[in-house]
Amino acid sequence: MVLVLGISGLDRAQAVKRELLPGLDSRELRLVQGLDSAAALVGEDGVLAASAQERHDGDKGTGAFPVDAIAACLRMAGVTPDEVDVVAHGFRYEPSAAFERDALTRRWFREVYAEEVQREVLREHFPGRDWERKLVRVPHHLAHAASAYWLSGFDEATVLVADGMGETEATSVHAGAGSGLRTLRRYPIGVSLGILYSVVTQYLGFLPGMDEYKVMGLAPYGDPARFAAADGELMRRLPDGVLRSPLLAHDRTPLERETHRGVIRRLEELFGPARHPQAPLEQRHMDVAATVQRALEESLLHVLRAARELPGGGSRRLCMAGGVALNCTANGVIARSGLVDEMFVQPASGDDGSALGAALWELRRRRPAAPRAMTMPYWGEGFGPGEIAAALAGLGPGFEVRSALARDELLARVSALLGGGSVVSWFQGRMEFGPRALGHRSILADPRVPGMRAHLNAVVKQREEFRPFAPAVTAERAGEFFEIAPGQEGLYRHMLCVAQVREKYREVLPSITHVDGSARVQVVDRAQSPLFWELIRRFGDDHGTPVVLNTSFNLRGQPIVRTPREAVETFARSPLDALAIGDVLVTRARAEGGGR
Repeated sequence: MVLVLGISGLDRAQAVKRELLPGLDSRELRLVQGLDSAAALVGEDGVLAASAQERHDGDKGTGAFPVDAIAACLRMAGVTPDEVDVVAHGFRYEPSAAFERDALTRRWFREVYAEEVQREVLREHFPGRDWERKLVRVPHHLAHAASAYWLSGFDEATVLVADGMGETEATSVHAGAGSGLRTLRRYPIGVSLGILYSVVTQYLGFLPGMDEYKVMGLAPYGDPARFAAADGELMRRLPDGVLRSPLLAHDRTPLERETHRGVIRRLEELFGPARHPQAPLEQRHMDVAATVQRALEESLLHVLRAARELPGGGSRRLCMAGGVALNCTANGVIARSGLVDEMFVQPASGDDGSALGAALWELRRRRPAAPRAMTMPYWGEGFGPGEIAAALAGLGPGFEVRSALARDELLARVSALLGGGSVVSWFQGRMEFGPRALGHRSILADPRVPGMRAHLNAVVKQREEFRPFAPAVTAERAGEFFEIAPGQEGLYRHMLCVAQVREKYREVLPSITHVDGSARVQVVDRAQSPLFWELIRRFGDDHGTPVVLNTSFNLRGQPIVRTPREAVETFARSPLDALAIGDVLVTRARAEGGGR
């Protein structure tokens, strides 16, 4: 059996940028390649384990070498480092004239990107091992494409990758057929949809490379018509699928390329002063968000229409990956466009997922095979009763702990708490891989409560009021509450596609219905998420609606919790009403009375 360990991230990127350009603010320091480091272990039987480094070191979005994530993957799979056949890295930078244009680019290649740097990092973290000799580097967009195609279950598909940048491209189109995957078209970094969206994120006062989903959530409050004249400045869509971005050409100097200050100046000329991170949001900001969201959607459709005309690009099945594929609003637009019949979005589409894709690419290069449909990405660590009991032992006074609850009793008590207005943290099974909490590391609430969204945003998550929450619904009744066509439930399994809430239920489900009537739905399948499905069904039986509000189990600035200890400590210092962890239910006195 071949075992391939995939890794993502560029360990030295932020340190080198801090040294090269002292005095940058925290948002400008994040404008580097190689964040979201992770590890994934795959074999001929499928994905054995996967974990993001941020869940281990607490540094959200870190690009540090994923040494802790690697150790966790090996531990979960029960293998030793010596049993790993290949280490596949999701970047492959080569020497080129582009790295000789100035002192900054020369140092970037020499100190961050070069192959020897990656081997040095492996030697530093695994001295005495031969891992540096096992290293294989996979081009970044091929890693993303592999992560989507070989987990899709499609025997043929068009594969679209869109992100900030790979080595030389920002968007690429591929054709998958059987055990093969080939590149059809590449779009250069100068027309990067990911960079465009990230720079607008920065302009709006948010954190680029992290807060793009805030811009997506803000966009429905805005009117893209207000700045329609600027659309051609953001991204021009020319015949034959060609893209041009006059805006991105405004970064002319090495410093501007590293900070996007040239682009920000041009955005200020187009839309007015950039928003300070602490300043209130104005209607103008919402209209800018709507403008860039519309530009993204139209540009993706433009690329896909042109792909249909490429030799091998005519498939009605579509796979997507890359950071742009996390824009679930755009995914919904594509799903409804008529361009595709079936669609699969890889749930860890950001750069954490490139670790998975690099491993899959190398595995299928050595052991060719057709794609297999993945189920749920519960590839992280799980914990037993002993570890849960040890974590609970550190819980202070003021809590009531009920242990060893039968399954039915646990579900009945959690359903009653939710129905009474309580907010319940839910820690079960193996951790999800990717940015979404999919029912194993979640915070749950009743979506029928009108003020629940405001309460969660202000008190629990301590975040912007405009941000929506996702509904989780049983697969059998998803089409009853949401505009999801029969047979398309699988597209919504990983909370990566927006659907409209049916008109008759928008007032019934106010806390998950966004201002435009949409919701980022998670359709829960009984076979793939049995305990979570049972909880939602029980809630429906008890309260009439098999839909719960589902958000990630973390607080502001914190990665999603990984261990029982983190779950207990996060619950204890939060205003959460209850914690269901394994077969244990922990409540506060006020939660027992039902509600806030």
